[in-house]
Amino acid sequence: MTDAARATNLTSAAGLIVRQPRARAGGRLMPFDRWLGRQVQQRIADAPVRLELWDGRFADGAPQRAAGDLIVHDRRVLIGLAMNPELYFGEAYAAGRLEVRGFLPDVLAALSRRMAPRAAWRERLAAVLSPANSLTAARRNVHHHYDLGNDFYARWLDREMVYTCAYYADAEMSLEAAQRAKLDLVCRKLQLRAGETVVEAGCGWGALARYMGRQYGVRVKAFNLSREQLDWARTRARTEGLDGQVEFIEDDYRNVTGEYDAFVSVGMLEHVGRASFHDLAHVVRRTVRRSGGRGLLHFIGRDAPRRLNPWIRRRIFPGAYTPTLAEVTADVLAPAGMSVVDVENLRLHYARTLAHWSSRFAVAREPVREAYGEEFRRTWELYLAGSEAAFALGWLQLFQVVFSPRASRPPFLTRAILYGRDERPV
Repeated sequence: MTDAARATNLTSAAGLIVRQPRARAGGRLMPFDRWLGRQVQQRIADAPVRLELWDGRFADGAPQRAAGDLIVHDRRVLIGLAMNPELYFGEAYAAGRLEVRGFLPDVLAALSRRMAPRAAWRERLAAVLSPANSLTAARRNVHHHYDLGNDFYARWLDREMVYTCAYYADAEMSLEAAQRAKLDLVCRKLQLRAGETVVEAGCGWGALARYMGRQYGVRVKAFNLSREQLDWARTRARTEGLDGQVEFIEDDYRNVTGEYDAFVSVGMLEHVGRASFHDLAHVVRRTVRRSGGRGLLHFIGRDAPRRLNPWIRRRIFPGAYTPTLAEVTADVLAPAGMSVVDVENLRLHYARTLAHWSSRFAVAREPVREAYGEEFRRTWELYLAGSEAAFALGWLQLFQVVFSPRASRPPFLTRAILYGRDERPV
């Protein structure tokens, strides 16, 4: 059977996504299968989600009413869900051997509420024992996720290709408006002034660097390891007449040199890896001016130490780690000689951002499938929906931390200068 033949049908009406499963091919259902299905159903007993086996019947113990159903097509999927659901749910879904009936983010949210975190000491130990991201590994990890082709991302990101959490200053904002609001919020938090110098670690497609140069008159050096992103960023900078003001450099953040008025990193800290925090601390210490310097870290984080989902680490973000505020403060900012000035959590803004991305990705599903294959499309569909659920539930946080050298004057004394009076947040 071809990928096209076994692709699921997707319809959207009033926010409901219904997936019609492919023909069942799991073979004869054995007593062992029924028993194992009961064990898996018991694990999610408190979630309004039913497990449907390949004979068309629900597993024993399935609730009468549910937010959605997991449709298992064969015994191998059932065994994977019993042994390691965090990994094999994603593997089976991407392969089309596990279907979801219902609105995917809601079903994933219901399942996520049943996730019991491992003991904190185990997570801390696992993070410490994880290998550091070498320069070679960092480049390989960036290539895995970001060098998929600019056309792919352009299908579902905003016009400026901002691939980080937007800021919905007004609940009715479009994705484009919310991303512009985020760029300006970062600049206001840094209190940028014309003629100053800024270094950006991990610049994506260059939207923030260009915005800082164009709107605030600063000179920016932006570092990135993705050649495809940098090609796009440099072209846009030339088109906008920012060539002499914004410089895009293909290099690792660890190789940043010089001293700057401001240091900014948006969406890069997650890729540093727990074992390499000391490298980032060293970079911040040597690059931020001791008098009047300041910086901002914008990153996905946690309330308690916990590694990323193993399927996400394998298929989406190899080498990534989402830290707690305590880890960033103790292992990055304190060794760098920095004091925290301001902390803001924008996790619900990221949930809304991901909902916007998922809607646009759904529109582009057929071109993506034709270009990359059905398994790739399903992988990214699950990643976006699962991330939305994680932020909505609070499994993931989105922190913005403003900092400045310990003995230096902070960039602002109150938040009054940061927010407009007419803002109507999410």
